[in-house]
Amino acid sequence: MRRLMFPALLAALLPQATAAHVVRHNAMPAVYWGTWAPAAEACRDGDKTAFVLAAKRYVGPAGSCAIASVSETPTPNGAMYSARMECPGKGAQAKKITVVNLIIRSDKDDQISVGPSFENLTAHRRCSAGGEGAK
Repeated sequence: MRRLMFPALLAALLPQATAAHVVRHNAMPAVYWGTWAPAAEACRDGDKTAFVLAAKRYVGPAGSCAIASVSETPTPNGAMYSARMECPGKGAQAKKITVVNLIIRSDKDDQISVGPSFENLTAHRRCSAGGEGAK
């Protein structure tokens, strides 16, 4: 009887140990704050492909959005983040709030992949903070 209890207990607990644990944050981690662009040339002021991340704010192609929450999911290659953003409409729709998701995966030093879904992730590099082309 004892021989059967241990494998049964192990089988019951093992799936819980391997499940991903999502952690919710109320702000974007500081490591991702700054201006990001697909190429160094896009770091110049006025480029439509660059975006800025701050603790509770995103400014970029999706507009100027408030970051409502951030979910962190561990992966074998490091944490992956999903930001839930609230973006106001444009023009006559300014009072209508649209919920937009932004997935952020760290690739290597000062490079991330970003997009609204896993199928649409694109590589972005951090723009220099004080150098030429910084926003």
